[in-house]
Amino acid sequence: MKIAILDKGTLGADINLTPLRSLGETAEYESTSPENVAERIAAADVAVINKVKLNGTNLPAAKNLKLICVAATGYDNIDTAYCRENGIALCNVPGYSTESVAQLTLAMALSLSTNLTQYRDFTHSGAYTNSGVANKVSPVFHEISSMTWGVVGGGGIGARVASVAKALGCRVIVCRRKKEEVYEQMELDELCECADIISLHVPLTEETRGMINRELIAKMKKGAILINVARGAVADEAALAEAVESGHLGGLGIDVYSSEPFPANHPFTRILSYKNVCLTPHMAWGAYESRNRCIEEIGKNISAFFAGENRNRIV
Repeated sequence: MKIAILDKGTLGADINLTPLRSLGETAEYESTSPENVAERIAAADVAVINKVKLNGTNLPAAKNLKLICVAATGYDNIDTAYCRENGIALCNVPGYSTESVAQLTLAMALSLSTNLTQYRDFTHSGAYTNSGVANKVSPVFHEISSMTWGVVGGGGIGARVASVAKALGCRVIVCRRKKEEVYEQMELDELCECADIISLHVPLTEETRGMINRELIAKMKKGAILINVARGAVADEAALAEAVESGHLGGLGIDVYSSEPFPANHPFTRILSYKNVCLTPHMAWGAYESRNRCIEEIGKNISAFFAGENRNRIV
């Protein structure tokens, strides 16, 4: 079996790839530019990718390709219609990053709601020492237990974040497709009007693309905190930047972008210096334990496929 791993660098240099190497001959690439994809999958039976796009422009070169394994839960970078029409199977890895993503969501919410960066900078700059005052309590912050946390998305990550928010004493409201059995359920526009903290945990689909638009942002409470750990394109990024600049949003935490890495002319470059903005490099999924779990699950997906079993199959 020939396995092509096209963007190994995104998985981290500290991760053991034995679960994949033990299955066959591996061709491993730190990264793969779009123009090199076709060549690198040409002889492969299995393609393992994270962010690389596989579609009708490069997949026709892969005459032996039987299985695509995405090292992620989301698979919007794969042309599923092409795979279905040409008999190429696709497997993802659901649930592996739930704890990791929930942890970053919580970290962002706590930091932004406490104005932690501003207090840290005040102390580290020497301003605290020079002030001669024993304490500083501005900018004002509030106990998170006094807040309403709106969770958008009812999958594993959204459910985990909701449970953590509840444990912190928040009122939790949820927007999801299925009927919610545990928490208050609201439509998205109502949730945006009610919540002090809004966190996004939805896949990128035609339905969710651009769902957090200018109109919904305007409905959010003045001073609300928005956290996106889903996909960048589910939100209007220019409108988010403007809402920070105008002071309408009290905090913005973003780990995902419509273009990654985001370019120098991206709207978010205008708000990089804002103390109430926390931008991270699509790392929420990447705790050490999470990445190891992902590789182990991919190995199991490959073994199951060639044993004729249906495991984590999308196509």
